Amino acid sequence: MRKWEHYEHTADIGVRGYGSTLEKAFEAVALGLFDVMVDVGKVEPKECREVEVEEEDLEALLYSFLEELLVLHDMEGLVFGDVKVSIEKTEEGYKLKAKACGEPLDLEKHNPKEEVKAITYHDMRIEKLPDGGWMAQFVPDL
Repeated sequence: MRKWEHYEHTADIGVRGYGSTLEKAFEAVALGLFDVMVDVGKVEPKECREVEVEEEDLEALLYSFLEELLVLHDMEGLVFGDVKVSIEKTEEGYKLKAKACGEPLDLEKHNPKEEVKAITYHDMRIEKLPDGGWMAQFVPDL
């Protein structure tokens, strides 16, 4: 299970992802990020990219992961509609490996919405929920 939502924020829009595991929450927040930019339901998995990041804590891991996806969007014009994540604990912190699949942005097909300029630590939270699931959230710079 993974899902995301956008929440009201004074300056911009927040992105919150939920999952039955930490990995699913990271996947959901990544899809929520791209859903700020386009209609992710219309993105087909035609091209895939591998992303790997290592950080000392989960917030930095989420930041670096989303930043890598945004760089791929900015440099290659890709939008992603499917993301698979694995996270492992290391001696130094955490290591994330992801496979993001999507296609080049098509203005007619994907219904562009907002331009995300940057990933931020603003309002970033990663929590294990009382039901055992996970939630990850942040506010992108639009």
